[in-house]
Amino acid sequence: MIHPEFKFLMSNTDFNKCPKPDKPEFAFIGRSNVGKSSLINALANKKELAHTSSKPGKTQHINHYLVDDSWFLVDLPGYGYAKTSKKNRGKFKGMMYHYLESRPNLISVFLLIDSRIPPQKIDMEFMRWMAEHAVPFTMCFTKTDKLKPAEWDENLKNYMAKMEEEWAILPEYIVTSAFNKEGLADVFAKVEELSSYFKG
Repeated sequence: MIHPEFKFLMSNTDFNKCPKPDKPEFAFIGRSNVGKSSLINALANKKELAHTSSKPGKTQHINHYLVDDSWFLVDLPGYGYAKTSKKNRGKFKGMMYHYLESRPNLISVFLLIDSRIPPQKIDMEFMRWMAEHAVPFTMCFTKTDKLKPAEWDENLKNYMAKMEEEWAILPEYIVTSAFNKEGLADVFAKVEELSSYFKG
């Protein structure tokens, strides 16, 4: 697979300081320590483009990357547990929600979900919030290399069964692994597909 060129642009906590919204934009978000930075690094084919850490809550800013001079990838702070104060967690949440509701060129969100664990209330609530606020998203299961095929099949079946309890139409999903590069081409294909909806 030919990897596109990733260029770091800026990191800030002020939505109004984001780059000019003249290109389609795709945001990556998930619970703290879901493997978001590892997946972004795998997409870019670079080890340290996005900083990875064993400590949850490392990403604390809105981080913009320009990809092939044609679209923006945004690394957003994780939600849920983070090694920071309750006040700061509230600040991250407000910053993130403001961005998601207000960014005019945001085409879609890739919501990262740990494939190894059962459905989490916080993920379900966040998906519900995005649906209520008309924020398009694609579920993106991570760390699938850490499961045997039968385990993953069972986890996916259980996850979709839980989703069906309140979703009439299930969101689309992509299966990924930053370790063995599974699903990276699918992420790029989804970006290419949805970029056609951008009206700059």
